Amino acid sequence: MPNSLYIHIPFCRSKCSYCDFYSIAFDEKLAAYYLDTIINQIANLDERLDTVFIGGGTPTVIGKKLMEKLLLSLKDKLSGDYEFTVEANPESFDKDMARLLKMHKVNRISLGLQSLCSVKLKKLGRVHSVAQGLRSLDLAINSGFNNVNADFIFGIWGEDLVSWKKELEEIAKLALTHISCYSLSYEKGTRLFKSAQKQKIMPSDESDVSKMLRYAIDYLPSKGFEHYEVSNYAKDGFCCRHNLNYWDNNSYRAFGASATYYIGGIRGKYTSSISDYIQNYAQAGIIPAKEEKLSKKKFASETAALKIRTKRGIDLRWYKDKTGYELWEFYKEAFRELGKKRLIKIKKDKYRRANVSLTKRGFLFADEVSSSFF
Repeated sequence: MPNSLYIHIPFCRSKCSYCDFYSIAFDEKLAAYYLDTIINQIANLDERLDTVFIGGGTPTVIGKKLMEKLLLSLKDKLSGDYEFTVEANPESFDKDMARLLKMHKVNRISLGLQSLCSVKLKKLGRVHSVAQGLRSLDLAINSGFNNVNADFIFGIWGEDLVSWKKELEEIAKLALTHISCYSLSYEKGTRLFKSAQKQKIMPSDESDVSKMLRYAIDYLPSKGFEHYEVSNYAKDGFCCRHNLNYWDNNSYRAFGASATYYIGGIRGKYTSSISDYIQNYAQAGIIPAKEEKLSKKKFASETAALKIRTKRGIDLRWYKDKTGYELWEFYKEAFRELGKKRLIKIKKDKYRRANVSLTKRGFLFADEVSSSFF
């Protein structure tokens, strides 16, 4: 059975212009019913959890009372060696919330800082200031969390490589054990996408964004942060175990509206409606989901597409044991084309065990590489 659990808290103080995750404005009464539903689901879990990730939305926006109810429901579900992450935004992360999370076994905080530049924060529609972001980091450290991630976004309109270099220098000096750097994407249906369509803003040139990514790939490792996945960097021993489980294409549970799970070869997604989520569980004790039984071949494709995103890449023996397929035979043509484009590299160790991974150039075109496996 899966030993990882994701919980989606789809409430925010306000919706960021670039966000395409399911979320709505926080409503305390609705949130209470919603969390009661999830707590009932958690109560039915038999297995001990190695990793738990509470994400959103903005989990910390629900307040201390509701958060404590949720945390108490998980306290006896954790294994002896666990990673328990909660996402937090600076504007809803105070001393009492930090103390509460620490008291109830949370051992990893992920802060949505997004930028150390006030102009960028304003453009992105963030409701916190740079000063609030830095205070939230100090608060996390001073509250005893020794595993803290922060998310950052680069490549927004008007940003150039010089300003990104300067910001990265400031980021690297922060007391972080993990850094996630994402290039700004214009997802269909978001306010940002609509603004770009109407030419109210002009997205950054792709070559400029690639230069920013390349610089981060070179710079952050020089400051002690291993580049272990396309968008993620970590100090030694602080890679996110929960996300590594995703990239290994292992099973995981998920609770919450719009959440996706993968159990026993079946991938499912719950309804993107909080009210439906609550009502379905109240009426039937189960929540319908759109499910797909993965064929052996599709599972193999997904595994390759996910694992290639990691710095270590795909070990051929590991892949054969996991999927039943020989990687070379399955993707011979894809590898030939990717090799011509200098997007992948192939290595063999002294035991002649082969491994395929992204080149530095390959990290710039990781989505293209992943899609070639389907």
